[in-house]
Amino acid sequence: MAGSHTDLSTARWRKSSYSNGSGGNCVEVAADATGGMVPVRDTKTAPTGPVLTFPAHQWTRFISALHNGNLNA
Repeated sequence: MAGSHTDLSTARWRKSSYSNGSGGNCVEVAADATGGMVPVRDTKTAPTGPVLTFPAHQWTRFISALHNGNLNA
């Protein structure tokens, strides 16, 4: 599936508060994304690694589910 390219050269990436300096699970989110999309990347592969983008409303629902413990394995 082909996707559209979003210019992330000026994105301000914010690292998860759960990330640490010992190579653990590190996720960054660009909070100032445009076009209603939320880019997410792995800190260990930044800035040249892959970026996943999610519609903002779905990202909000995902984060809410995490906070509420409503994820099914």
